[in-house]
Amino acid sequence: MPYIKDDDGRLNNFAKEPKVYEAVPPNKNQQRNYIIMGIAGTLLVAGLVFVAASV
Repeated sequence: MPYIKDDDGRLNNFAKEPKVYEAVPPNKNQQRNYIIMGIAGTLLVAGLVFVAASV
């Protein structure tokens, strides 16, 4: 574990840094799936609000 020792003799531990990588944008198929899940989620929430308001 990486650590440093300051002038007073105290140790300061640092967390291990994660490996950094470049993000990959979603392809057309993934974008279509995100749109479908967004519409389904919106309809679900709208339906729950409608049922709660009607009760």
